[in-house]
Amino acid sequence: MAGISRPFFYFGYTGIIAMQFSKIINAQVSSEADRPLMQKETYPVLQPLQQYLQQYKRDIELPLTYDELLHYRYTDSIRDEDGRHTHWENVVYDKKLQETLFAQCLSVYGLLTQTATTGLTVTAIDFCEFANSMPFRITVADNHTGQQDCFYIKAADTSRVFGLELEHLLSPNRTSFLYHNNTLIEAHIEGIPGDVFLQTAEALNKTQKQALAKAFVSFNERCFARLLGDMRSYNFVVTAHPHHKEQYHIRAIDFDQQCYEGNMNLYLPQFYKENYGYVQMALNLHGHDSIEQIRENERHQLALQAKTNATRLQQLFAAMAGEEISENYKVLRLSKELNEYHGTTRFSPITHMGGLVQQQLLQVCHL
Repeated sequence: MAGISRPFFYFGYTGIIAMQFSKIINAQVSSEADRPLMQKETYPVLQPLQQYLQQYKRDIELPLTYDELLHYRYTDSIRDEDGRHTHWENVVYDKKLQETLFAQCLSVYGLLTQTATTGLTVTAIDFCEFANSMPFRITVADNHTGQQDCFYIKAADTSRVFGLELEHLLSPNRTSFLYHNNTLIEAHIEGIPGDVFLQTAEALNKTQKQALAKAFVSFNERCFARLLGDMRSYNFVVTAHPHHKEQYHIRAIDFDQQCYEGNMNLYLPQFYKENYGYVQMALNLHGHDSIEQIRENERHQLALQAKTNATRLQQLFAAMAGEEISENYKVLRLSKELNEYHGTTRFSPITHMGGLVQQQLLQVCHL
């Protein structure tokens, strides 16, 4: 592959400069120049990645496109339970168009979930102009039980698709999404938003706090290993183990900043001031040795996932070799900073973000 002379899965040891969790620039330091862009450029999915998505049944013909949802008459603002405006607005269509769109949305939901849609009804279509992907949120309800589910229809972006697929292959989480032409369909990811969960963390006992802090350290390592950026607390969710309430898991829900920025620190969740509570919890409740062991365990799990999905990962990186998903100066800066961090020059020949992710996995996971 361009920029990398050895196979993706190389089982020799690669040295890493030890960097303590507490020593990495974190939420105590704020620099506006280091913030990720609120709006990033959208990059279309090109043929190599399309072929990969078709091979794994991600790219299928859809009964609805993103652009069709843009033909609404007006929107009504949505408020939270405290009466404050949210970033979401309810979309209102002409009656005949609404009936058509609701039926199409149900068909999409059936394809996404691979379930029958008999007895289901679309109860709302909401729109968020604030997010990079400007998503539509479709709420579906069971007519008999009243139970609700939702999914999202977004304008497709290569970085986002790449991030979703990496999440599927390199984490314990399965991702459910579909793509066709300029439309991306994503299933809802369950969990309590990280910023909301943090507000209730004081009520947790010490064991629960230790478990939550451990989950954050693992999440921090996982994001850095696959270069997933902008993981501020409202871009991930927290879930408790269904049978062990003192075990937690943190999961990303936003993949807009998959290997887009040039600043290495933006791929470390502990950098963001929004995550300061999690950082302090980790530093207060886990010593250096404990934190380093958590990080090493996470790298080991990542390596196992990568080896399990070796063929598919290799195909994904081959498809990404021709995809432009960031500006060249960002690729050069990130390459330089990763070289310095790892004490190597192996990132230097790489000219695209997909290759940097591949080399980063080699370095971090000792593959």
